[in-house]
Amino acid sequence: MTQENTEKRARRYIVFDVETPNHNNDRMSAIGISVIEDGKIIDEFYSLVNPETYFDAFNVQLTGISEELVANEPNFAELWETIEPIMSSGLLIAHNAPFDLSVLRSCLHAYGITWKNYARYACTVQMSRKMYPEMRHNLNVMCDFFCIDLDHHNASSDSHACGEILLRLMENGADIRQFIRTYRFL
Repeated sequence: MTQENTEKRARRYIVFDVETPNHNNDRMSAIGISVIEDGKIIDEFYSLVNPETYFDAFNVQLTGISEELVANEPNFAELWETIEPIMSSGLLIAHNAPFDLSVLRSCLHAYGITWKNYARYACTVQMSRKMYPEMRHNLNVMCDFFCIDLDHHNASSDSHACGEILLRLMENGADIRQFIRTYRFL
């Protein structure tokens, strides 16, 4: 990869959020993705996902996503063909990233999909804790703090809000390079 491509990729962030159907947190019922390039959100993607498993009443109440709602939606393997190029195109970002990454890893394993051995990521919770240690760092709290609209537990809104939080943190001096970690998918 050329130096120019490396630098361009470093400025491209793939902000994502998943919703899950039950307490196992090993399948997704929705995914939202916001693509940030050169300091602005340039693209967004959202899909319901048929997790091919049961739904807990708690998760249905929290997300509004039910088994009936996703009955005719693509399963993860079908959706992966669409989202893999996006997910592979930049640094992964999520609010409480280890959770969203663990759901992604579980889905990849459940469907026998080989992606990569590891991925680089950064977590907006970690970033905000460093910059604002005196406050809580829940997504809704951070959105209130930065005056960002949020339809909480809607993967599209959550990924967009996380992207806005990332941009605000960077505008306020966060150096994302300090927060880049490696997540193993094996």
